[in-house]
Amino acid sequence: MTQENPQIDIAPLTAADAGEVLTLQRAAFVSEALVYGSPDMPPLTQTLPEVEAELRAGQGLGARIDGRLVGAIRYQESEGMLLIGRIAIAPDAQGEGIGRTLLDAAERRSSAEVAELFTGSLSEANIRLYEKLGYSESTRVPQSDGTDQVFLRKPLHPVGEPSEPGASG
Repeated sequence: MTQENPQIDIAPLTAADAGEVLTLQRAAFVSEALVYGSPDMPPLTQTLPEVEAELRAGQGLGARIDGRLVGAIRYQESEGMLLIGRIAIAPDAQGEGIGRTLLDAAERRSSAEVAELFTGSLSEANIRLYEKLGYSESTRVPQSDGTDQVFLRKPLHPVGEPSEPGASG
């Protein structure tokens, strides 16, 4: 980034944003493909109509700096769980806190008790970041390539717990 502390604008994504989201997603996941030695991963093979359909059916947030989409997150709530997916940050904007900001915004918008996301076992920087943000490993699912999908969870709004310290339930 050329600016110090640039203003990050967080706003909902719509199907009209699908082209930008797909371009960002592909740029962001190239480094993951290199780590895993294969470009055959859903964020890189997903089509524009598939992204449009996801954005129409689910929820997503985009992070923009000076109008440029630099980050995106998609999520949905199901049975008390916030399911987070496809966190994508522009390669030149990684390490600037955009992913953290998007995760926080999605968590704050949710009424779910627990958030869950996943990454690959070779994505050590992602795992460290998620753990730093309060997520802990819940499950590992072996993959055919010898790696694991690592699922991480974080408690959000436990049932019966007041939303603010000192509040009465």
